[in-house]
Amino acid sequence: MSSIHIKNLEVTTCHGCFESEKVTPQPFIFDCMIDYDFEGAANSDCLEKTLDYGEMMQVITDYATSHCFNLIETLCYRTAALLMQKYPIDSISMTVRKPHAPVPLPFEDVCVNVKLERTKVILSLGSNLGDRIKTLEYAVKRLKENPAINILKVSSYLENPPYGGVAKQTFVNMAVMVETYLSPKPLLDYIHTIEAEAHRKRKIHWGDRTLDIDIIFYGNKIIDTKELVIPHADYQNRDFVLIPMNEICPDFVCPLYRMRIKDLLNKLLLRKKESDETVTNS
Repeated sequence: MSSIHIKNLEVTTCHGCFESEKVTPQPFIFDCMIDYDFEGAANSDCLEKTLDYGEMMQVITDYATSHCFNLIETLCYRTAALLMQKYPIDSISMTVRKPHAPVPLPFEDVCVNVKLERTKVILSLGSNLGDRIKTLEYAVKRLKENPAINILKVSSYLENPPYGGVAKQTFVNMAVMVETYLSPKPLLDYIHTIEAEAHRKRKIHWGDRTLDIDIIFYGNKIIDTKELVIPHADYQNRDFVLIPMNEICPDFVCPLYRMRIKDLLNKLLLRKKESDETVTNS
């Protein structure tokens, strides 16, 4: 992987918690390491095939001088996110230093760092209340409206009976592959916002619902916390999850089971067939 480095870009502007910092400019130092494939530019020696780092430095400068934040954490994250939105870069590691921070102690520097990286994420969406198709269309629209999320593939709709023995109405399910630089928790928070907008009620586990959006895969990450489990728990036993995923990413390899989606689906369908034959023959 190739990269472009911007070091010690000094921007004099106003950011800080104290009122004096909001009116008295001070220097902020930006360092960026940008992962970007410039092999085509290197082979052709063509400016149009690489990133204009002078332009990028001007973007950083203009953004930092046209906004005023309490925290350099906010300044750092939002500036890095702006570059991710504006340029086709794979990832960025940005550090913002504040050498004149108003701290009455001897220190050389204070800084924050953020790394944003584009990651492919596979989502499973379902609805079994109201206008199910319209609700799913709304969810995809809201995902697309987030500048941190890029829709890559959308499956067709799959109608299927409820799963888990609690919900009563028939579901419509689908899968969506996105690319995002949001980390898993902020992505989950945004998903919950979309569900709330669709009037999702979380009263009965596995009950009927207007909209359900699950993160099935987040790249190759394996996460197991109270808030979030990735790969999503029990997805490998749900044909309404696997069938739409098989349509858009059949060769994706599950980081937990080390199997492709199409192989997991075939395994599940075979297991169901054998189970049905057992019931028929009994």
